Amino acid sequence: MAKILMCYPGGRHKALTMSYDDGRNADKRLVDIFNRNGIKGTFHINSGLFDIPDRLSEDEILSQYEGHEVSAHTLTHPTIARCPNEQIIHEVMEDRKNLERIMGYTVRGMSYPNGSYNNRIKDLLPGLGIEYARVVSGTGHFGMPHDWLEWQPTCHHNDNLMKHAETFVNLNKTQYLYLMYVWGHSYEFDTDNNWDLMEKFCAYAGGNSDIWYATNIEIVDYTKAFEQLKFSAGLDFVYNPSALSVWLRADDQVVEVKSGEQKKLN
Repeated sequence: MAKILMCYPGGRHKALTMSYDDGRNADKRLVDIFNRNGIKGTFHINSGLFDIPDRLSEDEILSQYEGHEVSAHTLTHPTIARCPNEQIIHEVMEDRKNLERIMGYTVRGMSYPNGSYNNRIKDLLPGLGIEYARVVSGTGHFGMPHDWLEWQPTCHHNDNLMKHAETFVNLNKTQYLYLMYVWGHSYEFDTDNNWDLMEKFCAYAGGNSDIWYATNIEIVDYTKAFEQLKFSAGLDFVYNPSALSVWLRADDQVVEVKSGEQKKLN
């Protein structure tokens, strides 16, 4: 019987994703840094606040975030754990509607505004079309989330970012699956006068052939595609009913299982 391990696309065992909130004007500079280094980010937007100073306008976000993910952050950024269910539903659904109208794709994730959440909110989100939601407390580690609706990042960018990056880049045990997840607000680089930190991080962590650079929703979709695989009882073949290719390590061989394909594993 083959020993099967999930891999990231291309057979990789490391992934990096970035997550930034509020849609501030400083996102323009941040996206440019990401693009120059081949790094992907998810940007969580309050679509009811486009007219507030220092925020990207509705007309800007389609082109500004091309190649990245636009995700929800509620319509007006309330502390939602203090809100009634009716307001939470309004805040999430109206934000989704606005962002989907602009971006032309379904918005299926969010980050909690002010880091505010509880089990009541988590129970509501699947019915509102939300498949993941990021919190603010970091783990300091590189594991996959145990709960997509309470997705803990590795760290904020001001929390020993380069130390975490050096550890992550040098991880080489392919029997493990690693994910580095960095979050923050782009305006903090202006406030703290430390844009050089993100420049240094992206130059160091970007462009590595053994790292998958992905948005938040790409990681969710890929993981769910792996979970949908239909393995034979003897693990000698597998069928992939999803729309995505999935990579596996079968014993010592990396195998791509394409969408709709049944693949032998030994």
